[in-house]
Amino acid sequence: MSLTTSSEYGARPRIWFAVYQLLWHLLLPLAFVRLAWRARHAFSYLHHIPERLGFGYSKPITQKSIWIHAVSVGETRAAQPLIDAYLARGKSILLTHMTLNGRRTGKLLFAKEIASGQIRQVYLPYDICWAVEHFLKTFKPKLGLFMETEAWPTVVFRCKEIGLPLFLVNARLSERSARRVNRFGKAGRALFQAFAGILAQTEFDAQRYRSLGVRDVQIVGNLKFDVPLDSGLVEQGKVWQQGIHAGNRLMVCAASTRDGEEAIILKAWNDLLLSNAFPTTPLLCLVPRHPERFTEVADQINSAGLKFRKRSEWPDIPSECDGLDIVLGDSMGEMQMYYSASDLVLMGGSLLPFGGQNLIEACAAGCPVLLGEHTYNFQQAALDAIDIGAAKRIMGELLLTEPIALMESLKELLLNTAELKKMSEAAKTYSVKHQGATNRIVAALDEKLNY
Repeated sequence: MSLTTSSEYGARPRIWFAVYQLLWHLLLPLAFVRLAWRARHAFSYLHHIPERLGFGYSKPITQKSIWIHAVSVGETRAAQPLIDAYLARGKSILLTHMTLNGRRTGKLLFAKEIASGQIRQVYLPYDICWAVEHFLKTFKPKLGLFMETEAWPTVVFRCKEIGLPLFLVNARLSERSARRVNRFGKAGRALFQAFAGILAQTEFDAQRYRSLGVRDVQIVGNLKFDVPLDSGLVEQGKVWQQGIHAGNRLMVCAASTRDGEEAIILKAWNDLLLSNAFPTTPLLCLVPRHPERFTEVADQINSAGLKFRKRSEWPDIPSECDGLDIVLGDSMGEMQMYYSASDLVLMGGSLLPFGGQNLIEACAAGCPVLLGEHTYNFQQAALDAIDIGAAKRIMGELLLTEPIALMESLKELLLNTAELKKMSEAAKTYSVKHQGATNRIVAALDEKLNY
């Protein structure tokens, strides 16, 4: 693969790229050490290792597919309506991931299509010249769609060089990420300029891409609003809710929490229970974002002196919630059930500077949302949800040692069921109002590619 540069718009910076490749080769052993370390909790991390080097694909090889790259769980779920739209057209899909949980999610969502051969699911190889080259020569996709924030230099520049149209779709770019790109100067900006086009979620995102010198940017909305709820999970959640409400309890779901946030939440929850503000104490459903942290979070709950049970030990109908303070959501693929069972969602990733997690899915389930201050990954979605009354932001500083603002915000909402009901209706309205990104993306791509 050539390392030469040219004056062409979006061309690969020669020296920067050579250094980048050298670093990849030097750090490659550490990548496999990291996989082996993670395999302590899930041996599946060691499955499909050759794919991460661009080899080891089983026959038959599907070529001329629409290639959709969804790095992990959130991107895979967001890609679902787009994948469904192309499947309805009779297209074959090459679906790639970088994480084990992303691959698991794709397999769960598209088991039937994978079994029939309509979808081929593999790992995207590490961003090394020879691995990427073999991957592209093997599959020969006719169109590439990268989800949200993914921009691997080797892949992006090589697709441009060989004339493979590669678009960044459902694209978002926070202020922090834009500043990080600009630190690399022309090299960083050239990476995003090399995409065939960028289909952005919001005007905020579009402006940031344009500030990097990207000419072809179009605003299409957020695919996450088009993701359908699983009727089975929703129904199961409602059964849970009936059982919890039968005991005159409300449930709060702390969803997709990140490392460090559980300590804040557990302190606030303990203080809430000790406040004696409720005739019947509410129940907390705590769902860590990463499965490998389930055991760690269980130990934290034990250390906090709170009574809990794991979802894996819980019956389908929760008739034994009396006396429990917390349910630990130690399961994968059931977030919609947790949302449907809850009266309020505390959105993880927003209490500490992780950028927030997907509040849109909670609103689609009709669940009001409580947000921390850190929502830069969902900037427009958070502002819109707050504006329509579907979400509230915690006021005040969240301190690890004294998370009083979180406790007071939870108490205020849980004591006002009329406000919760009003927010629930607003959440449903909000989730429907912003649908339609799938059709806009497909139409934009059809126009650009003259399909």
